[in-house]
Amino acid sequence: MSTHLILPGYQNSEAEHWQSYWERSDPARFRRVEQADWDKPQLPDWVATLDRAVADADAPVVLVAHSLGCITVAHWAATARPELAAKVLGALLVAPADIDTADVPELVNFRPVPLTALPFRATVVASDDDPWCTADRARAFAEAWGATFAAVGPGGHLNTASALGDWPQGRALLAELTA
Repeated sequence: MSTHLILPGYQNSEAEHWQSYWERSDPARFRRVEQADWDKPQLPDWVATLDRAVADADAPVVLVAHSLGCITVAHWAATARPELAAKVLGALLVAPADIDTADVPELVNFRPVPLTALPFRATVVASDDDPWCTADRARAFAEAWGATFAAVGPGGHLNTASALGDWPQGRALLAELTA
């Protein structure tokens, strides 16, 4: 059985976010990676926290990231020790934030978004109307990362405001990734 590490983005995922639904549905399998500061994220800290979570996992890992969590995965993968990257079975990267163009001072230290291939399977999921990343830019991330691209139509930032609930479509994409 694999451990699914939940990687929220900037300011964490609220109780009505699909990541929180998944975590509540199976807390033994889905574990949130708790960052020290959700409101003033620091790239080195977020990457180190992810590194520790992967190292501490007692089973193979699936990364389930949203927004800035996706960018954290890309930064971590670019510098991860090979033995830790090998523990990752795959990554579901939902609504990656284009922090290269985001006008949010707290996110500048995550620039530039790494555009190197990930050393594990991945699926980038994007909506047609995400205010944080155009579908074309999300597709470019997928291509650079060597990931499959999944367009899910209109859905905003695929977050709490999108009212996805348990998000069955996302669960299907996760099942496909880990099959």
